[in-house]
Amino acid sequence: MTGSKISEGTLAHASHRSGTLSPSEQGILWDHEEHFWTSGADSAQAMTATNAVMIVPYPPGILQGDQIQIHLRQRSGWRSVAMTERRVTRCRDIAILTYRVSAEKPEVAVFKALCASTYLRDEGAWLRLSHQQTPVN
Repeated sequence: MTGSKISEGTLAHASHRSGTLSPSEQGILWDHEEHFWTSGADSAQAMTATNAVMIVPYPPGILQGDQIQIHLRQRSGWRSVAMTERRVTRCRDIAILTYRVSAEKPEVAVFKALCASTYLRDEGAWLRLSHQQTPVN
C-alpha cells in the first residue's frame, strides 16, 4: 500500500480534509431533499444524476437509471415529510445528508426510515448521486 503521510500518521488524503457547507448551501440541499419526497417524479428527476443509485425497502430494492424514474412515478408525492437528526458531511464537491424521516400520504401507513443522500456539485448545481432508505419503527 502506498500513500503520502502527514504528521502523526494521518494519511494525506482528501477524505481526511472534510469541511462544512455554508448555511445557504445547506439550505439548498435540504430543500432539494424535501422536494425529492414531496414534489413528484419530475422534480426528483431534475435533481438526480443520470447514473444515480437508489436503495429502497424491498421490493423494489436497488435501482439505477430509468428504474429510479419508474419507481418515483409510482411512489412519490408524499403529502408531508419531517426530517430530524439532520447531519451534513462534505468533502470537496461531495456532500452527504443523513437524517431520520417520517413521511405521510393518503391511504398509506406513515413511513419511517433512516436515510442518506449523496450529492455532487457539478457545474454549479447539486445533483443527487445516491439515496438510501432503511425502514425503522
